[in-house]
Order: sequence, then structure tokens, then C-alpha cells
Amino acid sequence: MNIRGWKFEDILRISELEMECFPKEPWSYRMLADSFENENFVGILCEENGEIAGYGGVTVGYDTADIDNIAVSERYRGCGMGGVLLEELVRAARERGAAKIFLEVRVSNAVAMSLYLKHGFKGVYARTRYYTDGEDCLVMARDIGGS
Repeated sequence: MNIRGWKFEDILRISELEMECFPKEPWSYRMLADSFENENFVGILCEENGEIAGYGGVTVGYDTADIDNIAVSERYRGCGMGGVLLEELVRAARERGAAKIFLEVRVSNAVAMSLYLKHGFKGVYARTRYYTDGEDCLVMARDIGGS
């Protein structure tokens, strides 16, 4: 497993993986490219056998950070890659001065919630009808110290 930052040429494959992992509401190529160009954004990905197997992104603003997205290709799930990506995003946010990190997860995504709980995130509150299909999300947070 090779962990590295996004390159602009990775965005097309990341957008394809985004559609695979989030068919209900994927980020578009343009949204991913716009994030990449934001100086407050950090994109991390995992390569396996030369292919992008998972990715994530975090946006840091002052002393807080928001995990924008995190996904692992279906064939690489269950091998710990999601946890590695999550901790890399936390590390990147901490290095940039964040003391607290947030994320949003669909209430139906028990697998992701379990991962986040395992890595020290706690539920903070729910946002009703947050997603375009009307599903609620749970906002989760973790104290990460800061640099």
C-alpha cells in the first residue's frame, strides 16, 4: 500500500471511484478539481498495485478541519485502508494547526460510522434531511490537539 498526496492527473480516476462508492450523491470531477485547487485542502490517496484504491480529502480552516470525503474501492474494503486514510487526514489536519476535526456520515452507513467510532470520533448532532434524497446525516467530531 502506497500512501501519497493527490496529483491533478489523479482527479479523473478519483471521480470514477467517487461514483462507484457514492452512487446516490457523488462529487463531480469539477467539485474534486475545485477542492484540489483550494490551498486549505489536502488530498490523500492509497495505491495498490499501481491503481488508486482509496482516497480522502480534508479542508482545514484555522483550528478546525472538515473531512470532505473518504472512500475505498469495494475490492479493497476490509483490509484497513479506510483507517489508514482516515488517520492520514487527521495527521494532515493536525500538522496544519487544527485542534478538532469534523465529518458528516449518512445515518444508514453503519460501516463508516463504526470506522469513525473506532478511530475516536463521537456523534455530535444530526442534520435532518441533509442529503438530496432526504436522508439524515450524523455530524461526528474528534479532538486532535493541533501543532
